[in-house]
Amino acid sequence: MKNIIKLLAVALSFLPLTIAAQVGQHRNDLSVGVNGGYVLSNVGFDPKVAQDYHGGITGGMSIRYICEKYFNTICSIYGEVNYASIGWKEDIQTNTGGQVVNANGVAEAYSRTINYVQIPVFAHLAWGKERKGWNFFFQAGPQIGLYLSESTSKNYDSPNLASDGTGRSNTTVAQENMPVEKKFDYGIAAGLGAEWSNPRLGHFLLEARYYYGLGNIYGNTKKDFFGKSNHGNIVIKATYLFDISKTK
Repeated sequence: MKNIIKLLAVALSFLPLTIAAQVGQHRNDLSVGVNGGYVLSNVGFDPKVAQDYHGGITGGMSIRYICEKYFNTICSIYGEVNYASIGWKEDIQTNTGGQVVNANGVAEAYSRTINYVQIPVFAHLAWGKERKGWNFFFQAGPQIGLYLSESTSKNYDSPNLASDGTGRSNTTVAQENMPVEKKFDYGIAAGLGAEWSNPRLGHFLLEARYYYGLGNIYGNTKKDFFGKSNHGNIVIKATYLFDISKTK
């Protein structure tokens, strides 16, 4: 119930934009299409886990409904249903910044891939050409994620935690053997981008987006190991939309 209340609060925060837009020029433009891109992700652990970005793909279906043009602002609702491969990749180093060599003689490497269906719903505001040419846009809103599967990649059986300077500087390793506990993810996302439109060809969008998870993948009560374990995603993606209906 707390998760639902948080999502509703985020969604309602964009209600004033919709209300204000009602005094503008009405639009009834519906477009659908596809999107795809690349995700750089990590997990905000507490206690901290040293990480690099985990790279993965994302892609799916897109839909946009333009409802108003308020002065120079084109107001719409934009949504997606995507497959996303996210997770974390550990940055395993000694206290001096060197590689941590395991008992098997190789430098330790660890990453976790977690696959989701992600569903963002955005308030989409654009400025520029509406029918033909370029505009730039800002969009923001809530996003939910539904867990599909996960996999682990590592090249050792037990981590090297030696205290003689050859072991890890970051000794938090509980996460390496813990499967995802919470299958429902939720948070907020926002992005900036540009769109090129052509009446015959459709709409081509390029966007940079950031997602901040408000939920955790592990329990965060006093009895749990982690106090926080939320997703963070940097997304670069391209989208193609074609018109289903247009305002005449």
